[in-house]
Amino acid sequence: MTDLDPATRARREAAMRDLEAARDAHRKPEGLQKGRRGLVIVNTGHGKGKTTAALGLMMRAHGRGLRVRLFQFLKHEGARFGEHRTLDVLGIEHEGLGDGFTWRSRDLENSAAMAAHGWTLAKAAIEAGEHDLIVLDEFTYALTYGWVAWPEVEAVLTARPPLMHVVITGRDALPELVALADTVSEVTPVKHAYAAGIGAQTGIEY
Repeated sequence: MTDLDPATRARREAAMRDLEAARDAHRKPEGLQKGRRGLVIVNTGHGKGKTTAALGLMMRAHGRGLRVRLFQFLKHEGARFGEHRTLDVLGIEHEGLGDGFTWRSRDLENSAAMAAHGWTLAKAAIEAGEHDLIVLDEFTYALTYGWVAWPEVEAVLTARPPLMHVVITGRDALPELVALADTVSEVTPVKHAYAAGIGAQTGIEY
């Protein structure tokens, strides 16, 4: 520690005291359920990283032998972003169900119809029970735009196989979805390179 500047040294000493106190006080909560059970996980908020987090969870699950599948409700069928190339190498099923970003759509009624059709496919996959984890990427938009009816989605999620995990991503998750979910993370933007005039980059944004 002899080469630390004063601010770093003070930060370190305070942190070590807090960490030691937290370690000594740690107790596992009582009543924790052991073993696996299916979760509904929602990644929402206006910050960057919602899909990225879901993809990382897919990689983890795949590495543990879980059967995973990805449905993307905005990206189109022929999209070849970095994640698609990796999923192909790993042999993970993925489907683009949309026509690109909604703010570029020239036919929003068609976008809505594609989302409804995509939900039909995702619903069938959930009900079939052949996967352990299914990601519905950018699905919050289909719900908030009224392209897919929440009561039907709620019924399907509630009746899904008990060990199946479903991950839903996108901004502005419906309050009803948040209430139903087991885990909800809100990604809050602090800074984004785009605001500084730095455009999207391969391998980072797509």
